[in-house]
Amino acid sequence: MDIGIDLGTANIMITMGSKGIVLNEPSIVAFNTKTDEVIAVGSEAYRMLGKTPEHILVVQPLSDGVISDHKMTEYMITAFIEKVTGKQLLMPNIVMCVPSSITDVESRAVIEAAKIAGAKKVYLIEEPVAALMGAGVDISAPNGNMVVDIGGGTTDIAIISMNGIVSKASIKVAGNKLDKAIVKYVGNRYRILIGEKTAEMAKISAANVFDPDGRRSMIIKGRHLIRGLPECLEISDYDIYEAIIEHINEILFTVKSVFESTPPELVGDICQNGIYLTGGGALINGIDRLLSKEIGVPCHVADDPISCVAKGAQRAFTCLDKLLDGFENVSLYRS
Repeated sequence: MDIGIDLGTANIMITMGSKGIVLNEPSIVAFNTKTDEVIAVGSEAYRMLGKTPEHILVVQPLSDGVISDHKMTEYMITAFIEKVTGKQLLMPNIVMCVPSSITDVESRAVIEAAKIAGAKKVYLIEEPVAALMGAGVDISAPNGNMVVDIGGGTTDIAIISMNGIVSKASIKVAGNKLDKAIVKYVGNRYRILIGEKTAEMAKISAANVFDPDGRRSMIIKGRHLIRGLPECLEISDYDIYEAIIEHINEILFTVKSVFESTPPELVGDICQNGIYLTGGGALINGIDRLLSKEIGVPCHVADDPISCVAKGAQRAFTCLDKLLDGFENVSLYRS
């Protein structure tokens, strides 16, 4: 049994064999501190976010693309694998997708979590590689391709040719940070405190980072910071733009910096092939046009960008022998 896991900060996707994606749920765990037990994971726990009594903690055990709470992560991975396998742990081979900036210590934490979940062998593949494979790009050809994978905790940027990463960068600026920036902006400007779930919905519904014109808007609800009473507010794409553009510019700057360490022949390939945008952040309205304008290279939002990394993990099983023969960015660990 082959299982691919996109261990995302915001969502976990699991592929199994030839079935494709069999699970897509938030990376969230609800924990009862009185009974010292986990009461919910995934979508069920997400519905509890911001709505629980003091003795129930709803936590995200992954932060900035890596494990921040080992116990909760191990429980979550085990629960999800049991869910897709029908609680029949058959010692699967697991491909885990991790950020390209992950350290050896963080890698070991991911591996241990997979082993506890019952893995026979664990393979680690970097997210930008998986994202490009999941977007349907042939990474084995002597042809440069660039991917910008904007996830929940990290944005991973890489230029890949002949099964190898030529140049890469990873920054901890992604979807979650954009949500927090919206929360902060609304609080500072309108004196209304909103939750991160509301901020995420505003980002999805009203964002326009290329040419905000005020035509996209939505009603948000929160608590007035001075009066302490419930308050409704209509915010426009101008507000979202002002809130997140600083972080978007940070992503742009990092994309430009990757070109500085890239051989000119590969830069020529990218000018022709364009830049592939994957991850949930690729769906932010106008981000592809902004990148194209600032960098001067065509940008393509991948088909179903959110699931590209998971699909890449699934495809990795068909070419693990090629990846392991001279592909330095995939590590094999035997239990």
